[in-house]
Amino acid sequence: MKQARRNFLASSVAGSAALVALGVLRPIGAYASQFNVAAAGANNLTDAFKSLGAKQLSDSQSILIKAPEIAEDGSVVPVEVSSKVVGTSAIAILIEKNTNPFTANFAIPVGTEAYVGTRVKISASSPLHVVVQAGDKFYHAVKQVKVTIGGCGGTTTQS
Repeated sequence: MKQARRNFLASSVAGSAALVALGVLRPIGAYASQFNVAAAGANNLTDAFKSLGAKQLSDSQSILIKAPEIAEDGSVVPVEVSSKVVGTSAIAILIEKNTNPFTANFAIPVGTEAYVGTRVKISASSPLHVVVQAGDKFYHAVKQVKVTIGGCGGTTTQS
């Protein structure tokens, strides 16, 4: 009985590996949205927006950003974004003063709530930009976040 189970497991693993090699099956990570190398390598906000395909941004009150006004530790700043824009298909977070502003990009599946929560690194007090894609249109919202030194709220980094 044990030998039969071992043979079954061995043939299952070998068969799965062969299907992956042939491209019939994909590893789970292959289903993640394609990584935008151009946006990740952008050194300024304008280039990052272009790399996302956001040539024209419309300011929107339908994007809600929940982030602290003063972050005691810039290395782990909690950020929550929800979009009430109909047809939201992607949410991107960009930090203007970071060396590489493009911070995160989330694909929003059809029929799901357009909400994301994450932690981001903010190197200095900076505007936090959110870009929401809905169809071929891009919407934009901004929130200023101050990063303090020492966590007491008294001294902020240079903006």
